[in-house]
Amino acid sequence: MNIWGEIVEHLTLLKQNEAVHFDPERLKELYVQLGEAGAEDVVCRALEELAVRLSHTERCYREGRLPDMRKSARSLCAIADQIGMAMFSRVARDVTRCADSGDRVALAVTLARLLRIGERSLSEIWDLQDMSV
Repeated sequence: MNIWGEIVEHLTLLKQNEAVHFDPERLKELYVQLGEAGAEDVVCRALEELAVRLSHTERCYREGRLPDMRKSARSLCAIADQIGMAMFSRVARDVTRCADSGDRVALAVTLARLLRIGERSLSEIWDLQDMSV
């Protein structure tokens, strides 16, 4: 057996599957404050903006534009908070802290987590929106 065979034999695949959390009370507040049509409009626009900015954050990282990546991740926090996506917002804050600290390894790992949490959060809240229609 060659060296690669030995390495592959000892590899373990870690499956990343953590639950996402959001605050349904925050969504309820939006519906009370803005009415059904207004709240759905705000939530839909926020979800679209989160998806665009999440992609932008990743692209900035890949291109080495860390100040732009940090700014984009920071904007994710405010938008996610607005519609009760607490976990998404918290991980986006963690990304900005890692960028500030200059720890490139922590930044890479935390950004990967943000992308996972972001995609799952967006998917789950879209499913919730579909159920309420």
